[in-house]
Amino acid sequence: MRYRSRRGIPGFRLSLGLTVSFLSLMVLLPMLSIVILSSGLGPRGFWEAVSDPRVLAGYRVSFLCSLIAASLNSVFGLILAWVLVRYRFPGRRFIDGLIELPFALPTAVTGIALATLYSDKGWFGKPLAALGLRAAYSETGIILALTFITIPFVVRAVQPVLEQLDRSYEEAGRMLGASPPQIFRRVIFPEITPALLTGFGLSFARALGEYGSVVFIAGNMPFRTEIAPLLIMIKLEQFNYMEATAVALVMLAASFLIMFGINCIQSRASSFVRG
Repeated sequence: MRYRSRRGIPGFRLSLGLTVSFLSLMVLLPMLSIVILSSGLGPRGFWEAVSDPRVLAGYRVSFLCSLIAASLNSVFGLILAWVLVRYRFPGRRFIDGLIELPFALPTAVTGIALATLYSDKGWFGKPLAALGLRAAYSETGIILALTFITIPFVVRAVQPVLEQLDRSYEEAGRMLGASPPQIFRRVIFPEITPALLTGFGLSFARALGEYGSVVFIAGNMPFRTEIAPLLIMIKLEQFNYMEATAVALVMLAASFLIMFGINCIQSRASSFVRG
C-alpha cells in the first residue's frame, strides 16, 4: 500500500505565494521606494545629506540613547521575567498585564506623561532638580522614554524560555554543591541567552525609530537632544523629501544590520547550547 507524502503546510505553493505577495506589498515595496527616492540625490548629494553635522549629531543621540535603553531593558527585563515566572504573589497577573501597556498606549501620551513627571516642576523631576540632576529635556529624558517603550520586547522574549526551562538541571547542580549564582551562570543563562539577544535586538531597533514619545521630553535642541527621526520629520515639513528619505535609508540600513547581526549571534548561541 502506498502512502502519499504530505507537506507540512496544506496548499504549500498557494501559501508561499500569498506570503511572498503580502511581504512584498507591506515590507519590500515601501523599503524599495525609500531607496529609489533617495537615489535621486546622486552619490554626492546623498553623502552631503547623510553627513551633515546636524544629521550626524542626530545619529549620535539616537544610537547612543537606544543602546543605553536596550542595555537597561536587558537587565531589568530579565529580572521582571524571572520574577513573573519563578514566584507566585498577589497581583502577579496585574503586573504581567502591565508589561503590555507600552504597546497599547499612544506614544504621544507616553511622551506627555513622562515630560510632566520628569520636568523641573514634576513629581519626580523636582527632587532631581534639587539635586542638580535634569531628567526632562535632556538625553536622560530620551533614555527614559525609550526604556519605557521597549521594555516589553525583552520580557516577552525571555519569559517563555524561562517557563519551559527544565528545572532538573538546576536540581542536579544543587545536589553537586553548586551555589545559586553558579547555577544561574552555567545552567540558566546559556539557555536564555538567545532569547535575551533577540529581546535586546528588537528593543534597540524599535528605539532607533521611536518618535512620538521622545519629542515631548527631549527638548529637541539641535546638536544636543535632537533625534534622527525628528530630523526626518523636519525635512518632510520643508518638502525636502529626497534628503528625508536619505536619512531614513541610513536608519533603515542600521536597523537591518543590527537585527541581522543579532540573529547571527543568536543562531551561534543556540548551536552552542545544543552542542
